[in-house]
Amino acid sequence: MQFGCCASIDKAADVHAAGFDYIEAGVVSLIADEDDDAFAPILTQYEASAVPVQAFNLFLPNDLKIVGPEVDEDRARRYVDRALSRIQTIGATSAVIGSGDSRNIPDGFPRDEAIDQIVHFMHIVADAAEQTDVTIAIEPLNRRESNVINSVGEGVEIAQKTNRKPIRVLADFYHMDEEDEPLSEISKHKDWLAHIHVADTGRGSPGTGQYPYDVFVQELRDAGYDGMVSIECRWNDFSAEAAPSVEFLRRVFS
Repeated sequence: MQFGCCASIDKAADVHAAGFDYIEAGVVSLIADEDDDAFAPILTQYEASAVPVQAFNLFLPNDLKIVGPEVDEDRARRYVDRALSRIQTIGATSAVIGSGDSRNIPDGFPRDEAIDQIVHFMHIVADAAEQTDVTIAIEPLNRRESNVINSVGEGVEIAQKTNRKPIRVLADFYHMDEEDEPLSEISKHKDWLAHIHVADTGRGSPGTGQYPYDVFVQELRDAGYDGMVSIECRWNDFSAEAAPSVEFLRRVFS
């Protein structure tokens, strides 16, 4: 098991100092709408990272819609191709697709058509991902952040409809708790599980709240999961909380 931290690349030295194994940065920072000349200085920053960059989240910019009447497929394909190529160049092996603003279903838009659009986008992503070593993890979000894909089971349904090898699903402890989703959904869908996000009560840092980590950890064991676990939380004071949080995770997962 490896423990990482969702943070921007300029925080890499702090993430390393706190004792994390890797950093999970944002795909949007790779400016996949822009050409390689614009990306070059950003790549230099990633190459100088004090800690391995093994995963990415924040996949889509808010204005790149994958659902509804404003979908621009040409832009989506260009963006995805560049994004996956740059993720591969940096050396990460996992990319999370949450992006609630991009996937939200507009008022009055047919839900069945929206689901078809999401599956179509996942095929676009799979086409690019199959040219790399990157696994894509669909992230279920709570209903305040998205009006579609709100549970691990719904994420699995999209992955099954897509039925492409790179497309898998993430389980996020925070979103599961917000939706009162049974933690047993983790082991139930073990064959589709590819990445994990964690936090604690109120989206605080792990070890500061009352989340049932004993149950969560047992579910991951029952699922045979031994991959990356990234903290995605609201830090009150990163310098004071980060090291104790990663130590807490190492302890409860030991």
